Amino acid sequence: MAIELVAALIVLLVLIVWPGNVAGLRQFGWYQRWLGMLDFAEGGGRVALALVVPVVVCALIAHFLQGWVLALLALAFSVLILFYSFGPRELESDFEAVLKADDPAARVAAAEQLRSVPDGAPRAFTAPELVEAAVMASLRRRFGVLFWFFLLGPAGALGYRLAWITTETEDPRTRSAARRFALALDWIPAHLMVLAMALVSNFDAVIRAWRAWHAEPGHSMEHLDPDFLAAVARSSVDADIEAGDGATVDTHDPLVELADARRLMLRVLIVWLAVVALIVLAGWIA
Repeated sequence: MAIELVAALIVLLVLIVWPGNVAGLRQFGWYQRWLGMLDFAEGGGRVALALVVPVVVCALIAHFLQGWVLALLALAFSVLILFYSFGPRELESDFEAVLKADDPAARVAAAEQLRSVPDGAPRAFTAPELVEAAVMASLRRRFGVLFWFFLLGPAGALGYRLAWITTETEDPRTRSAARRFALALDWIPAHLMVLAMALVSNFDAVIRAWRAWHAEPGHSMEHLDPDFLAAVARSSVDADIEAGDGATVDTHDPLVELADARRLMLRVLIVWLAVVALIVLAGWIA
C-alpha cells in the first residue's frame, strides 16, 4: 500500500495545487468500443464481461511491476492509472468555476458541471442542492476511486471508473445492472466519508443525520444506497457554519455552503490519507 499512498499524494497534490481542466486527457473511447462489441450480451452479464478484461489486464501489469527493482515503474503506473481514473472532470476546477463565476447565469451553468450523474433535469441553485452535488461529486470523482485504489491497487481504481462509465450505455438492462453495481461500489467509501466527517465536524449532527436518513420509509442498509451521504453532508455543513460564523453568515447562501462543503471534503481527504499512512507505517513496523 506504500506505493499507492505515494501515488495518491503525487496525483492529489498536482490536481489540488494546479486545478486545470484535464478532462480531455481522460478518454474512454476504447472502452465504449469494447462495450459495443459485447452487444450479444445484456444486463449483468454484459457488465461483467465488459469490466473483467480491462481490470484483469491492469491487475496483471501491476503484479508484474511489483518488487524493489521495478518500484519506480510500479509507482509511475499507479500514478498514471489513478490520474486516469479520477474525474472525468476535475473536481477542484468545478468548485472554482462556481465560486468565482462573474454572473448568475455562468454560476448556474458551472454548478451543473458538479453533478455526478446527469439525469437531464436541471437542479435549483440552492444551498442544499449545491452541497449535495459537491459531496456526491467528491465521492464519485475522488473518494470512491481512492478507496478501491488503496484496497485493490490500480485495477480497483480503473474498475470503479469503468463501472460508472458503463452506466451511460444505451441498453436499459445493462445500464440498470451497471448502476446497481456502481452504487454498491460507492456504499463502503460513502460510510467511511461519514465516519471522517463525524471526526472533523460536528459528531452529533453527523450521526443524527445518518440515523434520521435510515429511519425514513424506503431507506434500508440492505439496499446499498449511498444517498445518505448527501443528507449527512448538508447537516455537517450547516453545523460547521453555525458553530463558526453562523451569527454573521447566512447559512442558506449557496456559495457560503459550497465553500464550506469544499473545506469539509478537504478535511475528510486529510483524514483518509492520515489513516492510510498509519496503516503503511504499522506494516513497516510489523
